[in-house]
Amino acid sequence: MTADPSQPPLRAIDAGLLPCRYCGTVWRQAQEGQACERCGTVLHARKPDSLNRTWALLIAAAVMYLPANLLPVMITRSLFGTQSDTILSGIIFFWVSGSYGIAAIIFVASFLVPLFKLAALFVLLVNAGRRSDWRQEERSKLYHVIEVIGRWSMLDVFVVALLSGLVRIQGFAEITAGLGIAAFASVVVLTMLASLSFDSKLTWDGRPSAKGKTNP
Repeated sequence: MTADPSQPPLRAIDAGLLPCRYCGTVWRQAQEGQACERCGTVLHARKPDSLNRTWALLIAAAVMYLPANLLPVMITRSLFGTQSDTILSGIIFFWVSGSYGIAAIIFVASFLVPLFKLAALFVLLVNAGRRSDWRQEERSKLYHVIEVIGRWSMLDVFVVALLSGLVRIQGFAEITAGLGIAAFASVVVLTMLASLSFDSKLTWDGRPSAKGKTNP
């Protein structure tokens, strides 16, 4: 039996199926908020209050993005004095010093990736809140991209920590982390929590039809 391409695919929620997020059991004709008879977990078709929590985490991350870029993330002390660097000035410092690889890693991981995650989550939230049918497949892929790159978001923090240890061992200079690195770490954590709070199934929830049902 093949699906009719002229008909929208049937969703589990439309078929009266409600899955348990923890034990994986799928219940037929279960009610929203009912306890799973297998593990006792409260059943929900979508993550409760997903949009509001994701919005709150995203706004907090966007607010922390400013001090993460304006405050020094790295303080270098050497025989030539003390220098405080923000993310961008640190990138320039490594680039001028000939550490092109480190400069490229920090630029991508510290500047481009957080900005991309903030913008992507904003697009997902706006369209999910409007129950838009616009490019649902692409939006679903965009969410998976956010999940994948989220695992590497702390890469530059580890680079700074590793570099600090290496420089101290060499005795040439001393590098310590500034307040900006804490702000940046909070941006990373908040965006990770925001992506976890977002229910990707909302991407496929279209506008309510005239019959009161939702279009997949």
